Amino acid sequence: MGILSWIILGLVAGAVAKFLLPGKDPGGVIVTTLIGIAGSFVGGWLSSKILDKPISKNFFDLPTWGSAIVGALVLLIAYRIVFGRSRD
Repeated sequence: MGILSWIILGLVAGAVAKFLLPGKDPGGVIVTTLIGIAGSFVGGWLSSKILDKPISKNFFDLPTWGSAIVGALVLLIAYRIVFGRSRD
């Protein structure tokens, strides 16, 4: 897959992650979208390095989509923890 495919995959993964983790994010829609793109890259990298699952060249590979969505979820949760509202 090319870089454009990963960006598109990240946009969708970010939307799915936002759907699975509803609520107000500190950065809004744009930041959530960027987190989704970064999450797809992180998820794909972790999948290939830690799980020893090579990234498929096919755009519609279910494990590739799963790793991108999980990566977006992890980054979105981390973002909410670090930049969330304080509990004053």
